[in-house]
Amino acid sequence: MATTSISILYEDNHLIALNKPAGLLVQGDHTGDETLEQLVREYIRTDRNKPGEAYLGVAHRIDRPVSGAVLMAKTSKALTRLNKMFAEREVTKIYWAVVIKRPEMESGSLEHWLRKNEEKNMSKAFNKEERHTKHCQLDYRMLAASDNYALLEVRPKTGRHHQIRVQLAKMGCSIKGDLKYGAPRSNADGSIHLHARRLELEHPVRNEPLIITAPVPDDNLWKVFSDMVEKGRLDRMP
Repeated sequence: MATTSISILYEDNHLIALNKPAGLLVQGDHTGDETLEQLVREYIRTDRNKPGEAYLGVAHRIDRPVSGAVLMAKTSKALTRLNKMFAEREVTKIYWAVVIKRPEMESGSLEHWLRKNEEKNMSKAFNKEERHTKHCQLDYRMLAASDNYALLEVRPKTGRHHQIRVQLAKMGCSIKGDLKYGAPRSNADGSIHLHARRLELEHPVRNEPLIITAPVPDDNLWKVFSDMVEKGRLDRMP
């Protein structure tokens, strides 16, 4: 029985998109903790009156302490096409990050080579290619700033392990609460201030534009920045 409610951003016969809360796994790991995938399966079984094992495919994931939009497939046809779209970078992923330092440049591109440490579940960024590294790149721009923090819009061009977290930290702009990558203190709830804000893609079956936007978490800092962006209409596409 599911113990956590789910926030549905979009649903049709082929897809379902959720606003994942920070702290919830997308898929199972060694902890055996409850996952978003389990919750969605339970939802389909009960609310959609589909007894037995409902089909559900996970096309992508976001880290446990990260909140925001996650897209899943309800048919094998949709999953096959989604997997291809994500692999070929045909899905635009847009994140919001609250960082502990305003960047020197208000917008720019970051290019690094990442090496993953499996034992520590961390990645390290290098400015040039090194042994056992993978290339990564992202674009960012500052949407708003306060005395202590800045809100960045981040568009990763690659999908490496902890890419946004480690690249922003390498720039000197660690994400609030991300103790693993340089923040001075953790958030009380174990989250980090990184939010998968929007997914933009062509529907894998209907072949029409699909934009999925995830509201920010119920957190004072997130809400302050969200209001600032809304008043300035700064998250509109250029």
